[in-house]
Amino acid sequence: MPFQDLPDRVAEIRQRIQAAKVRGGHGQDVRIVAVTKTHGPDAVLAAMAAGVRDIGENKVQEALEKQEALAARAAMTGGIPAITARATPPNVMAAGLQWHLIGHLQRNKVKHLGRFALFHAVDSGRLADAIDQFAVAQGRVVDALLEVNISGEESKGGFSLADLPGEAARLAGRSGLRVVGVMTMAPFGADEVTLRSVFSGARNARQVVAAAGHPAGELSMGMSGDYEIAVEEGATMVRLGTVLFGERGG
Repeated sequence: MPFQDLPDRVAEIRQRIQAAKVRGGHGQDVRIVAVTKTHGPDAVLAAMAAGVRDIGENKVQEALEKQEALAARAAMTGGIPAITARATPPNVMAAGLQWHLIGHLQRNKVKHLGRFALFHAVDSGRLADAIDQFAVAQGRVVDALLEVNISGEESKGGFSLADLPGEAARLAGRSGLRVVGVMTMAPFGADEVTLRSVFSGARNARQVVAAAGHPAGELSMGMSGDYEIAVEEGATMVRLGTVLFGERGG
């Protein structure tokens, strides 16, 4: 089976996360979101076998293909947990696996959010409104994070710190969209000073969102190269791909 060393990698990462939690002193629980982008369904199965139950995908279509592949394999073997569009909730496998959509989402694809436990990248008011309208029409609630652009990079999406208080207030009380925290990405190759500035800024942004009345307990930040600093600064979820599965496929 591919990724045979994954349990050892996960064990080491959990140790590093625990040490970072102690150094940071925020006392938070931290979940590993295994990002299986460009890897096949075997990466999902390996993550499950290693005790990781949160699976992250950047693109809707790739996630749906993996979900369906796992469902088909389950139907053939009876030994792999399946996922179906009509399951309740539809985003959780029998073994407790939860799917996270962590990349940008076009408004015309919000209909697929029922297949995910958490959407990490609400990056505009128009997208937030589209998600809320979809969820209300379906009689459901979509859990999501507001993406914040702490570094101010034009290449990154998300709300600026200046716009965040007004948007958080505007979205308060929505019945279809439940804002449960914030997400951010640090600049590629940033030094430690910059990383800490971005991550602490996101932590403060979460407080702004919570002050507007949202149940904003989650802080999604940190990837393979900077997750320990992110945990020190209060991350509750780290999005890890390369450090778990090696370099990405094609």
